[in-house]
Amino acid sequence: MSNNFEFSKKTTELTKKTVEKGKKGLFSVVFGRTAVVVLLLLIQIGILIAGVQLLEEKLIYVYGGVTLLTVCLVIFIINKRENPAFMLAWIVPMLSIPIFGTLLYLFCAIQQEPKILRRRQEKMDWENRSLSQQKPAVMVRLEEESLEQANLSHYLGKMGFPTYQNTSVKYFASGEEKFEEMKIQLRKAKSFIFMEYFIVAKGYMWESILEILEQKVKEGVEVRFMYDGMCCLALLPYHYPEEIQEKGIQCKMFSPVRPVLSTIQNNRDHRKILVIDGQVAFTGGINLADEYINQKERFGHWKDTAIMLEGEAVRSFTLMFLKMWNTDKRIVQENFAKYVDVPVRRTPEPGDGYVVPYSDMPLDDEILGEQVYIDILFNAKKYVHIMTPYLILDYEMLHALTYAAKRGVEVIIIMPHIPDKKYAFILAKTYYEELLEAGVQIYEYTPGFVHAKVFVSDDCKAVVGTINLDYRSFYLHFECAAMMYRNKEIPNIEKDFQETLKKCQKVMPGDVRKQGVMNIITGRVLRLFAPLM
Repeated sequence: MSNNFEFSKKTTELTKKTVEKGKKGLFSVVFGRTAVVVLLLLIQIGILIAGVQLLEEKLIYVYGGVTLLTVCLVIFIINKRENPAFMLAWIVPMLSIPIFGTLLYLFCAIQQEPKILRRRQEKMDWENRSLSQQKPAVMVRLEEESLEQANLSHYLGKMGFPTYQNTSVKYFASGEEKFEEMKIQLRKAKSFIFMEYFIVAKGYMWESILEILEQKVKEGVEVRFMYDGMCCLALLPYHYPEEIQEKGIQCKMFSPVRPVLSTIQNNRDHRKILVIDGQVAFTGGINLADEYINQKERFGHWKDTAIMLEGEAVRSFTLMFLKMWNTDKRIVQENFAKYVDVPVRRTPEPGDGYVVPYSDMPLDDEILGEQVYIDILFNAKKYVHIMTPYLILDYEMLHALTYAAKRGVEVIIIMPHIPDKKYAFILAKTYYEELLEAGVQIYEYTPGFVHAKVFVSDDCKAVVGTINLDYRSFYLHFECAAMMYRNKEIPNIEKDFQETLKKCQKVMPGDVRKQGVMNIITGRVLRLFAPLM
């Protein structure tokens, strides 16, 4: 009897705890940061719609004026230096729902924060232009080897990204490999560590790195850590930077998500950069969360890649980080040269070739990330092999891919078989048929999700970085990558591509037609708004 009573008591207590836990979980969902942000944004959208409806009630008085304004704005949009797809994405709602569409466009057009950030970036570029000067001797040697590559380097140099020699590259075919090397290099730090990542989530990977960073701070190493503000919605507490700063680590969020309608919140810092002592730099697709090293399973096996640079090219990544770190300051008084102009502890080796680190931002009129990809496609002679998680293409990229295939270049794209975003996957498949008809080969990684962003071509060119084949990477995000030419690590990048290809299934024209009718319709509708997604 006593045992039964104890069992019943324990069962009751367990039930109470379960209920309380369920209540807490429900409470966190209903009253959590994400819910509050979404609710306040919806209220603002509701007020905007209500205002439009109020104006529509006085249709006789305002319709003529709004129509005239809409026509003027459409003419203005058509004459802008902008991708036609973006123009269409605005013109359709403006003409179909004139009052709401026009007011929404005006609201986005008059936003000041993006313009302020652009001016700050341009000011930092101007003040630190001496730190990103191209060495003439490097360009002379490159022109002798390849005028075609020298032309691309000239373009990148004009954008503030020099071409370097005396730089080694180490390629990582998985997040696990990069993580292990990352820990080794962090433990070697003597002077400073700069880290900039899109996603950070508590778990084995981040806790392991944080432990090293805390130790380095105790040793007198300067540590700065920056992550994108989107993490504050679900992954990290809003005041997490203060928690990290208590450990002696300088920390900040880039553009924290706030419950205020602002277009700047659409421009995320998608970059992944680690710089150690100005000697070593990492970039690639790998963020600081357990799924990236397959400690946690999401969407099957997570395939990702990264590179480590050692040598002169690290300068550019150091400069990229410092500019982003200071982009929220009205007046920048920091001496960038202290961190950029450091003696390189490395001597040139055969096979170094050329390395060009570069970044792209949504605040200027230059689609630099896409332009590099297009240049590779237009100049390829044998093959272009691509890994990307997303395939949401503008006309220029679609044309470059199909043109390369039509002129006999082997173009192969590896996509995920298990997507992380279903709507993006449905949208990507709307491009499959046109690509396949042109001769582009598409494969899907059957074990799971491909998050790698890799271009490799003709055994002599490669790009590894954060830049996806979609509008967000090309037009809306801050991104970075490194282009390699005739570097001895390029064959290893191609080898990894071929090994990955063995785990993929080829997409055939018939497979595209087997999609459900709703998926096909949804994809076609989404394609109209793809530039804004």
